[in-house]
Amino acid sequence: MEIERKYLVQRLPENYKTYPHSELEQGYLCTNPVVRIRKADDAYTLTYKGSGFMVREEYNLPLTKEAYFHLRSKTDGRMIHKIRYRIPFGEKHTIELDVFLDELAPLILAEVEFSTEEEAHRFIPPDWFKEDVTFSPKYHNSALSQAGQADF
Repeated sequence: MEIERKYLVQRLPENYKTYPHSELEQGYLCTNPVVRIRKADDAYTLTYKGSGFMVREEYNLPLTKEAYFHLRSKTDGRMIHKIRYRIPFGEKHTIELDVFLDELAPLILAEVEFSTEEEAHRFIPPDWFKEDVTFSPKYHNSALSQAGQADF
């Protein structure tokens, strides 16, 4: 089960480039339900995500490089390319700061995962976050793979 909140970012935090990061490329074989392939540096995964916004099922399976590139040619819509920075926040949270590249630039989103729904509801974001878009379907990556830049 995945429990997360998602935010637009009004400004990048200082020194964000000094945090651990990965270059991600991902595409969607299906958007309802979500079936995604992802390349994160040199790791490859196939992910299924159930319906929902803040809380939804998520299953990840490893892929070989060959399987990833075979499936990549079967994706629908555009590939999403972004840099994900992992920024520690508080005692037990990590902000995943996604800086989108290519057609989706200059979009920047931040996601925070939680252990419980109650914890997610109590979360107070840092001042560099902007609007909470957790419940907006247009900011799901699967929707972004289908939409144009003018849609955000």
